Amino acid sequence: MEKGRTFETIVGLFVLVVAVFFFCYVYQKSGWVKSDGIILTAQFDRADGLTEGTDVKISGVRVGKILSASVDPENFMAVVKFYVSSKVKLPKDSSASVLTDGLFGGKYLAIIPGGEDENLKEGDSIESTTSAISIESLIGNFLFSKDNEKK
Repeated sequence: MEKGRTFETIVGLFVLVVAVFFFCYVYQKSGWVKSDGIILTAQFDRADGLTEGTDVKISGVRVGKILSASVDPENFMAVVKFYVSSKVKLPKDSSASVLTDGLFGGKYLAIIPGGEDENLKEGDSIESTTSAISIESLIGNFLFSKDNEKK
């Protein structure tokens, strides 16, 4: 009888250790961990698909995450707050675009570094932005423009 309990205890400890490793892995990959970096903002006419946790990329490589997206009540622009790794030094004249990862992939914030000598600092805003393009609008415009050509 004691031999069975020892086996159950070992299996229970093994399951517990695996569960701890699993939760640590999920916690690390989820973006809940505060990363070292600077927090920046950018304003867009449209920020479709940019939500908390969305990737920020430079040249297709993830360098940060979006912290929040909200609407400025004065000008009704989308205000996106994000962080970029402190290892990346972005020039002040950098620009930001909302892009799609592939034809039907998710959206991400792409940063295009500028050439100025002075770098962005904590709390700065990227002034040059390009908003998201709505695939639905493009398809609708294409279909309706073909109808108008036939008339």
